[in-house]
Amino acid sequence: MERNYKDKIQRLRAQIDDLRYRYHVLNDPEVTDAMYEGLTAELRKIEEQHPELITSDSPTQRVAGKPLDEFKKIAHEVPQWSFNDAFSEEDIIDWIERITRMLSRSERDPAVAGEKDFGSAPKDLDYVCEVKIDGLHMVLTYENGSLKSAATRGDGKVGEDVTNNVRTIHSVPLVIPAKLVPGHDRGAGIQSLVAEGEVWLGRGMLSEINKQRKKNNEPLFANPRNAAAGTIRQLDPKIVAERKLKLTAYDISDIRHSDIGHRTKDLSHKSYVISPMSQILTQEEELLTLKKLGFLTDNNWKVCKNAGEILEFYNKLQKKRDSFEFWIDGVVIKVNQKKYQDALGFTGKAPRWAIAFKFPAEQATTKIKDVYVQVGRTGALTPVALMDPVKLAGTTVTHATLHNFDEVKRLDVRIGDTVVVEKAGDIIPKVIRVLEKMRDGSEKVIREPKKCPICGSEIKRYEIACLPARQGDKKEGVALVCKNTKCYAQELERIIHFASKHAFDIDGLGVKIVEHLVNEGLIKNPADIFVLTKGDLEPLERFAEKSAENLISSIEKAKKITLPRFIYSFGIRHVGEETAIRLANHFNSLNKIVDASLEELQKVNDIGPRVAESLKEWFGVKENQKLIEELLKNGVQVTRHKLQDTSSKFAGLAFVLTGTMAGMTRDEAEQKIRELGGKISSSVGKKTDYVVVGENPGSKLDKARELGVKVLDEKVFMEMVGE
Repeated sequence: MERNYKDKIQRLRAQIDDLRYRYHVLNDPEVTDAMYEGLTAELRKIEEQHPELITSDSPTQRVAGKPLDEFKKIAHEVPQWSFNDAFSEEDIIDWIERITRMLSRSERDPAVAGEKDFGSAPKDLDYVCEVKIDGLHMVLTYENGSLKSAATRGDGKVGEDVTNNVRTIHSVPLVIPAKLVPGHDRGAGIQSLVAEGEVWLGRGMLSEINKQRKKNNEPLFANPRNAAAGTIRQLDPKIVAERKLKLTAYDISDIRHSDIGHRTKDLSHKSYVISPMSQILTQEEELLTLKKLGFLTDNNWKVCKNAGEILEFYNKLQKKRDSFEFWIDGVVIKVNQKKYQDALGFTGKAPRWAIAFKFPAEQATTKIKDVYVQVGRTGALTPVALMDPVKLAGTTVTHATLHNFDEVKRLDVRIGDTVVVEKAGDIIPKVIRVLEKMRDGSEKVIREPKKCPICGSEIKRYEIACLPARQGDKKEGVALVCKNTKCYAQELERIIHFASKHAFDIDGLGVKIVEHLVNEGLIKNPADIFVLTKGDLEPLERFAEKSAENLISSIEKAKKITLPRFIYSFGIRHVGEETAIRLANHFNSLNKIVDASLEELQKVNDIGPRVAESLKEWFGVKENQKLIEELLKNGVQVTRHKLQDTSSKFAGLAFVLTGTMAGMTRDEAEQKIRELGGKISSSVGKKTDYVVVGENPGSKLDKARELGVKVLDEKVFMEMVGE
């Protein structure tokens, strides 16, 4: 009798999976929900009567288990890369010329050469253009034909394990054919497979969800991507199942076969090692293979021969982008032939053989209602426009930066003006133009403040180039700075800087949490962070038991810190990471730095009167001395600093790095140079000794050639540092 039930269950599962594939992947109009759900109900009834026959890959187990307390971390078997971006026709032509040159021996640029030679520019080189879905990247791992895990991209090496939630997505097969070998109808069994795709929420489903959220007085999702990301991170799989997410697959990043015994990709660079028994020779074949394996794939891809065909595809797609059920933000262009992908390889963060051709940054017109001033940790005053709400890149924005008051004058922007604002990706929106003909005479000129808008203290004018630069800031013009170091805004920003990645790197202590803790009176200065307890945090609105525990754990881990990071964490004006490292190398002691005279400070390489005065002034303030004492008293340990090798051939040499390196990250390269006695500069000048060039070097390479500075390609640099 049990044998009969086993056979019945197997037949039901096979039929249900076939209907799932036809309904959710092929959109077969003859398959209905009723057919699918009727058979699933029958299967569930038999499994309830015979629970010993339930398996994890049964269709009834798509939603199973209790809600999780948290997501665990999962290490990726294959590094997860992101694409370099292109924004214009010129960018695409440059990319094609660059990779063609790399595949051509006769025109090879030795600084950026690939690892394999093809004699001349390959005649069979073509490209696959795919729709770039604006969703959430997902990595699916299968073992012996069954779904083992699903993980988010995370940092590229480690992601969140969201397997239970992804199992609810019907376009994701729980099992894949055991005997299908890519490129063949039968052959060796698939032992393991890693596939990648994009999780997305349909526009129609988003509308339904937002209607319900509005009824429940909950905040609405701004766009499908936010909704998909929010959904996949729900701790209860049942909620995920209700939202009917989909996953479109586009890559096989690893595959093993049971009778081959080795991978068909080299995981260190995610490049193909072709096996005669399982050949995926092109990107085109890979997409077709994913479809054969039961995944949902997008059918709007096209093989293009040249830049002209790529641009034609891009323009057509841009015109019909709003007709898709999912959101798209551009086209992904990949070299079609795997042998050329293998030859081109990867930079430190992206494949050379692919590029994302993004749609233009979204622009919109809106009206400036008011302008207010933000005060940063150094006291710098930044004007910010408050605008009528306007939708950009799928989100509603009401604020845009005006950078500084010189920029306000340059644009001649006024309160009441109709302006053009622009937003590209996650960059803060900015005002790029004033529509002067829309003025009616009621507009108000924006005046420079005479006092700090937060504390009312006196302000001073500084050249912006003298202030610590932040990514995205403009350096031209003059900054206004509040002279009151006790200004609330400055204190808040200093604590945010103190906890940031390149300082104490306290995970979970972001801007909102810092502001919350300051407003609640729990921290007044950075030293207070290290006496916080779980009991202090749990009663607060943003904290539960687990989140309070996690933050306290992060604070405890952050107590050990290197001397350069410790110095940098204080946010002393003119003292960036590089200056902090030079101080640590010269003095190798916190006490010696604190007690150093102006003359002694100026003996440090590249520290002039301005920086020395800033350091002496900061360490001379009693409150700052007390802050250091409290930090050490509260458990902070400044670890022994590893001194630079002053006898090395790099000693005293100035390096500028430009472009992306394949063998190591920029941070790793800079660290290596420092350890060998060298120093890092952000710009090329007459005192620069070497410019190290990676992929996509930019204008610094041109400047080096103009000044006659020695240029090192990555291979030569790696040899110099002993890698």
